[in-house]
Amino acid sequence: MNSTHDEPAGDRESATRALERELSVLFGRARSISLSLAARVHPELDAACYALLLHLGDIGPVRAADVVERTGLDKSTISRQIARLEELELVERVADPHDGRARLVQLTDGGTERLATVRNDRRARLHAILDRWPTDEITTFSALLGKLNQDL
Repeated sequence: MNSTHDEPAGDRESATRALERELSVLFGRARSISLSLAARVHPELDAACYALLLHLGDIGPVRAADVVERTGLDKSTISRQIARLEELELVERVADPHDGRARLVQLTDGGTERLATVRNDRRARLHAILDRWPTDEITTFSALLGKLNQDL
């Protein structure tokens, strides 16, 4: 028996393996959905740039260096992704109103509109799925997923 849990070690191992399998399925489906959603934003948008676009949509105008700090990604990776998003006319660099020498990255009007449309559709799809779930299960799942994300 595990010293911090009352159940047999075999039960815990079985439960952990089942969770690992389900997470693998979830991550695979999430990647597939991200590719599909990215293509809806722009046919030439890849999943990595889509993830950055989502992040930029959440935080608003920001310096590229702050994006590096917030995401933990390499500076060159962020620079390439921002350049790609600029090429696709989804983001733009604008002057920082607090420091004229600095530039901020923000979504273009078109990028904001495209992203909002896809997010609304994604949210509606999730709501349709979760409409079949009792509220207490949604609450529990959200809390447990939050706990896992925090521990990761």
